[in-house]
Amino acid sequence: MLRLKVFRPSNDKIVKIQLHPTHPWLVTADASDNVSVWNWEHRQVIYELKAGGVDERRLVGAKLEKLAEGESEPKGKPTEAMRGGSVKQVSFYDDDVRFWQLWRNRAAAAEAPSAGNHITSAFSSPAPSTKGRHFLVICCENKAIFLDLVTMRGRDVPKQELDNKSLLCMEFLSRVGDVPLVAFGGSDGVIRVLSMMTWKLVRRYTGGHKGSISCLMTFMASSGEALLVSGASDGLLVLWSADHSQDSRELVPKLSLKAHDGGVVAVELSRVIGGAPQLVTIGADKTLAIWDTISFKELRRIKPVPKLACHSVASWSHPRAPNLDILTCVKDSHIWAIEHPTYSALTRPLCELSSLVPPQVLAPNKKIRVYCMTAHPLQPHLVATGSNIGVIISEFDPRSLPAVAALPTPSGSREHSAVYVVERELKLLNFQLSQTANPSLGNNGSLSETGRIRGDSPEQLQVKQMKKHISTPVPHDSYSVLSVSSSGKYVAIVWPDIPYFSIYKVSDWTIVDSGSARLLAWDTCRDSIFTLMVDTQIDKVIGLHGGALLGIAYRTSRRVSPLAATAISTIQSMPLSGFGSSGLSSFATFDDGFSSHRSPAEVASPNFQLYSWDTSQPVGGLLPQPEWTAWDQTVEYCAFAYPQYIVISSLRPQYRYLGDVAIPFATGGVWHRRQLFVATPTTIECVFVDAGVAQIDIETKRMKEEMKLREAQGRAVAEHGELALISVDGPQAVTQERIALRPPMLQVVRLASFQHAPSVPPFLSLPKQSRVDGDDTLMEERKVNEIAVGGGGVSVAVTRFPTEQKRPVGPLVVVGVREGVLWLIDRYMCAHAISLSHPGIRCRCLAAYGDAVSAVKWASRLGREHHDDLAQFMLGMGYATEALHLPGISKRLEFDLAMQSSDLKRALQCLLTMSNSRDLGQDNAGLELNDILNLTAKKENMVEAVQGIVKFAKEFLDLIDAADATGQADIAREALKRLAAAGSVKGALQGHELRGLALRLANHGELTRLGGLVNNLISLGLGREAAFSAAVLGDNALMEKAWQDTGMLAEAVLHAHAHGRPTLKSLIQTWNKMLQKEVEHTPSTKMDAAAAFLASLEEPKLTSLVDAGNKPPIEILPPGMASLTAPISVTKKPAPATQNTEQQPGKPLLLEGATATTVPPPTTTAPPAATATPAESDGASTTTTATPQPESGEPVSAETNPTPSATNSDQVVPADTVTETSTSKAETSEAPPQVQETNQETNDQGTVTTGDNHPAA
Repeated sequence: MLRLKVFRPSNDKIVKIQLHPTHPWLVTADASDNVSVWNWEHRQVIYELKAGGVDERRLVGAKLEKLAEGESEPKGKPTEAMRGGSVKQVSFYDDDVRFWQLWRNRAAAAEAPSAGNHITSAFSSPAPSTKGRHFLVICCENKAIFLDLVTMRGRDVPKQELDNKSLLCMEFLSRVGDVPLVAFGGSDGVIRVLSMMTWKLVRRYTGGHKGSISCLMTFMASSGEALLVSGASDGLLVLWSADHSQDSRELVPKLSLKAHDGGVVAVELSRVIGGAPQLVTIGADKTLAIWDTISFKELRRIKPVPKLACHSVASWSHPRAPNLDILTCVKDSHIWAIEHPTYSALTRPLCELSSLVPPQVLAPNKKIRVYCMTAHPLQPHLVATGSNIGVIISEFDPRSLPAVAALPTPSGSREHSAVYVVERELKLLNFQLSQTANPSLGNNGSLSETGRIRGDSPEQLQVKQMKKHISTPVPHDSYSVLSVSSSGKYVAIVWPDIPYFSIYKVSDWTIVDSGSARLLAWDTCRDSIFTLMVDTQIDKVIGLHGGALLGIAYRTSRRVSPLAATAISTIQSMPLSGFGSSGLSSFATFDDGFSSHRSPAEVASPNFQLYSWDTSQPVGGLLPQPEWTAWDQTVEYCAFAYPQYIVISSLRPQYRYLGDVAIPFATGGVWHRRQLFVATPTTIECVFVDAGVAQIDIETKRMKEEMKLREAQGRAVAEHGELALISVDGPQAVTQERIALRPPMLQVVRLASFQHAPSVPPFLSLPKQSRVDGDDTLMEERKVNEIAVGGGGVSVAVTRFPTEQKRPVGPLVVVGVREGVLWLIDRYMCAHAISLSHPGIRCRCLAAYGDAVSAVKWASRLGREHHDDLAQFMLGMGYATEALHLPGISKRLEFDLAMQSSDLKRALQCLLTMSNSRDLGQDNAGLELNDILNLTAKKENMVEAVQGIVKFAKEFLDLIDAADATGQADIAREALKRLAAAGSVKGALQGHELRGLALRLANHGELTRLGGLVNNLISLGLGREAAFSAAVLGDNALMEKAWQDTGMLAEAVLHAHAHGRPTLKSLIQTWNKMLQKEVEHTPSTKMDAAAAFLASLEEPKLTSLVDAGNKPPIEILPPGMASLTAPISVTKKPAPATQNTEQQPGKPLLLEGATATTVPPPTTTAPPAATATPAESDGASTTTTATPQPESGEPVSAETNPTPSATNSDQVVPADTVTETSTSKAETSEAPPQVQETNQETNDQGTVTTGDNHPAA
């Protein structure tokens, strides 16, 4: 699959181009010598400068810098003011470039069978030389420009400092621990080496060339010697030693050979699987030559494109085209690919760039011409070309993986194996760790001499591997996809471009089945496969994904019935552990669902259906098509990968979406219990997964228990008859287990990437005193190694996770975890091991694998400051009890873990420690002399303790509830004591917390504390909370006192009226007086004389005190209550009506408020209240009663006894009485007071008795 990744138009020809290995940066130079650095991922220009002429901005910037540093105006011309001349080469240089240049050279040299044991692709990183800075180096004819892209400061080295010869090309020379050097090829055939520390000329390579040097490159011979190769206009290829230390000697060539007529244009290093590296040169004679680096003999010479000379060449290795290994470009619109020497040596067009660029960019008669090309050094699927219309970055099938499949490792064996296809041969790769110590055991984390944990260095582990030939031939040499059955007994190879498949038996490598198919999928539960045959259905199905369920991706979102899919025939069949290939010829411009020009709606159209392996019936609905799928071996989890994220789901007890993780462009993944190891083109990630506990899990568990019980009953009946049920149905003690719900957890940890460990640039770090004795370098190394030594000689990692290890180059197959390391296999069929022994990773892997006890043991090697983070992870994985054993967890987290694991005693201890309230709320019998002397200190401690309790009030309440639910009353009481003590302090607890506290105190029968709490709340003026607490206590008098003493008289009146309290009248009077004062003390507004005069006309002034007495006072009453000031006439009613209301002996008098038929006095307005309840008698005062009306609606008056009877004094509350709640009181108290007129008509609801036991006049 080929697509346009990025296109950046330009007005001029792009003649030089270079990609940064790890950052998404691209540097180009056009024909007008303008240099531009571009971020191709975010499509942003980072920096631009005019390198050929004089860049005014740089000149001004340099002058300002010198002025800021206090330098006077220099006498000579600044180097920034010199014209650069034509740009010959552009390049990046930083720690990443240096590392990967060294890595490429070593890896290519290590492939040779004769390579020394000391050369391996895994090696220690060179010491950081650029200290976090990123240089852009521009080689111009007249000067070299070194520009730091971090600080934007530059340094220009004119050719006068390099023997005044024009600079035509450059290459960086760097060995481990060396100062960075850059070699410039001169117009006089001499190579001059410049130190980037002193900016002085340090070395010359002379006597090799008679013409101007056009290209330079370093590489490593299979013997381990570092070499520099140069090509020049004289057509010679000259070899020099690059091993010498810094000196100013002139070095002579090691070897010189004639390469091309008319001059060498470019040289490139090609890595060969199982052989010594090769050199590829292109020349002005239109030929391309390949050279052996051991004998330096010419292996092959071809003319890639007749009549056109190549201007760019790149070594290339892509699994989608296994037989192509060199890319080249001429001035046409193609990228050309050259087959491996063992093939027919054909040159074929890899792609036609005109079909990739947007049509509107290309003028009708204009043709694309390519002027430069480079392949990405670490991601072979990216190729950048510079043309006459701009920069084109093409992407070649980033999802295709190397043709290799790992075989299961026999138990007890330390050697692992994988089978792979190269050319037409089937081969076996055996690999294992070369260290004797097993990093999975961590060998007690013993320290090596550098102070680093062995087996935990961020560099890659040493791997011992061997390749064996399998005698069974392979029928095809094109792109192939390998997969292994679930048992590991069978290996399937599919050649989708042919299309053909073969299935091999691993024990003797015989072919057990073969046929014509382009897609194939395994069942992960048994050795059965499913293949897509070449038939009429081939266009309908575009993907096949195996696993616990069979996934079929259709070209359209219309589902094909499983019966129609018999053309997708089922030979005893199987899936790849995750990817279906689209069967297309090499890099056709394929219109797949994820192409960049598709709209997101089209991309996400559901066209993927899961089927059961057993019944062939569809499972669930249509889903968007994933790029690959991965199924857990235990069939508990599955992952579906999409371009920007991976969807992770749980399969048991039923399919449930857990979440997605933002890992874009993932190419493959492997499950290892609850760990998903994922490879992307630039990183290796590990996703830790746990489904948590959902409601469905609890229901499923209950259903399973019921089914077991029924099965047990069924067996008992079958065995012993109906009598067996008697014992089963007997009374059984059911223990109710508390199962807390837990959300699903997904945590992503990056294990490896291409980027160097970030180092702090020197201009950002603090100034450090330089010391001669070298202590500082030791400390710096200590910081880099990030290891601290704990007690007992155990080394402790002080970082949460290890520094990112180096990801192997190119597309990778993730083998999985063996021997405690993660194994990967790259395009060159080399195995790589990613260490998982850093305690931060190791503990997580063990917990995810289910061994939480070992995870806690390993945590002793992790710095205690990271224990909280690890405990949170273990809590998410469902190991709260085990996480409590971590020694470094904070008290706050310890409380949460103790609550989760139902260890309430420990939770209480944590709360008391956190809130500093261990001594608060204790019942002391009396104070001793020392206590009295220490009262001040105690008071301070108490204030501190109360503040602590307030901070954790919610936790205290949660703990009390949890203790109540599990019947641990003593713990609940201990927590209640502290909370009640804090509740007594003004402003400490919120209202809802006080109400919760009151309920819990009543629930526990702590009535004394509750009474004390009420009194404290009253004294603090918290009327609502005090009244609520009194209501919970059931003390009406205390409740009324709460309202009254805190000034909430409206609520007190309503409460007294509702409960028939004897203090009602005095309360109403107090309330009305308070309202009267509020009205009288209303602030007077300022007014002018005219306004005052008009106001006096409206309201006549009082002329005498008599009039003042006649002014109606404010009187607001509860509903159904007569005015306290109005004359009340008692109307006698006929005898029958009176007899109806007489009290029967032995029965309580029924008292109610006015019914709906009674019209209230029009002058009295009061807020609606609840029905009046019978009064409580205090003995001395008589009750206020209201006589009910008969059904006829006639008014009835009640005769009042002169002597209160025993029955009247203590009355029973009727059943239908409604008591006012604090909320309704709050609402009613906010009703606006309305003044009542004095001229009130006689109340016809009944008689009101006064306090003197006489009818009111």
